[in-house]
Amino acid sequence: MPFLKRLPWLSLTLLLLTYIIFGWLLARSKTQPILWLVFAIATVLFIASLTIPFSKVSDYSVSLFRSNLKSFGVTVLGAFLFFLILARFRLFLDILVMVAAAMLVRIDFQVAAFNQSQVFWITTTFSLTGLAVGALVEKLMSQYGLILLN
Repeated sequence: MPFLKRLPWLSLTLLLLTYIIFGWLLARSKTQPILWLVFAIATVLFIASLTIPFSKVSDYSVSLFRSNLKSFGVTVLGAFLFFLILARFRLFLDILVMVAAAMLVRIDFQVAAFNQSQVFWITTTFSLTGLAVGALVEKLMSQYGLILLN
């Protein structure tokens, strides 16, 4: 029971709600099943990147700028991402809210002195559960006529 009392319930609830909304939006846009898999894998990779110690991240980021070719690749990728931000601003805002919620969860877990594997598994569970619940809510709402289909 002390484990459950130490959990940051407020930030986990916020994370769950953001992923429920994102799952609902994905299901509402009739996304292909392969894209669901891509979003689930991206979610797991993002959460894994949050649980990696920042010293390892800084070591890796320094290696990205050691050669001119890598620097050019990072610059082109950054320009492409900036274009995507401008072209799909609503999607960017949704993802930004999910990133902010995940970072809040990470900070709360760090304050509560959880280890990295616990943070990874708990955050992954809440995130993927949120995606699934969002898809289920959209399916139930459209099945029972609670929302208008476009």
